[in-house]
Amino acid sequence: MSSEWSLHLIEDHSTTERVLDAVARALDDAGGPQLVVLTAFRDYATGFVDACHNQKEERHLFPLLEAHGVPREGGPLGVMLAEHEQSKALLGRLVGLIERYVNGESSTLAELRSTFEEYAALLKSHYWKETDVLYPLARRTLSETEAEAVLQGLRKTEAEQGADTRARFQQLAETIVNMTELEDLSAGLPKEVLAAMLNTLPVELSFVDANDTVRYFSHENQHKIFPRTRGAIGLKVQQCHPPHSLYKVNQILGDFRGGRRNVAEFWIDHGGRKIHIRYFPVRDARGSYLGCLEVVQDITPIQELRGERRLLDA
Repeated sequence: MSSEWSLHLIEDHSTTERVLDAVARALDDAGGPQLVVLTAFRDYATGFVDACHNQKEERHLFPLLEAHGVPREGGPLGVMLAEHEQSKALLGRLVGLIERYVNGESSTLAELRSTFEEYAALLKSHYWKETDVLYPLARRTLSETEAEAVLQGLRKTEAEQGADTRARFQQLAETIVNMTELEDLSAGLPKEVLAAMLNTLPVELSFVDANDTVRYFSHENQHKIFPRTRGAIGLKVQQCHPPHSLYKVNQILGDFRGGRRNVAEFWIDHGGRKIHIRYFPVRDARGSYLGCLEVVQDITPIQELRGERRLLDA
């Protein structure tokens, strides 16, 4: 029960990050974004991100942390509150630009794109800080009774906007995503099949592009050895590692980029399991560096194998 409130808020983050990715795709369309996508995003961002999600934190989580001595000024709460205000200001600009574009002012598209990029980058960075820094701090700080109070407060704020608030905005998010998804890959493989294949593999995959930017990870809605949300997408990989390991991260990526290494691997004990971590450079047919693939696998069951098990014996 003590962590249920954080799972609730992290689900908000994940849903919003999917919406941001979908709107980015719509804005990148050479023919211009669909107006219905822009208006749906406007309604989602104003009605849920700003008026619901941020309010849940400000009304029910932040005050308890402040009562436990977490400073409101100059500390993590101050940063979160300042970024809430920044996102509100950017959203106000976005809403104005969306309305002008919808009303036929196509000349606003460049400004709309750049403002959205700024807004999306701010939210993704903000969610990463909350998921990886603030929420773990709160889970260590709040009592069971306080954690339950936060959860009930989050639900109360949603209920104030209607009994179906959560379901309504989740459905709106799915509508936005579905309107912008690619139909298939160049080879004709439906995206749903590819995603299912990658999520079925007994390894967790992450991909960092040639600019060291996180672009993909598998098993998003399943149990993960190292949990993460879509807040990582779009971040530099260096932002996702502790400072003491950055030299190693940069050394591996530099070796991959320079063709000096074809694999880097580590194995650690984690939660009573043996975890094998491998990194591979990804190259195109001409050998140009496209990025780095991380493969994480729980090899505990493999280490326990003895003798043989023939296919027909299964």
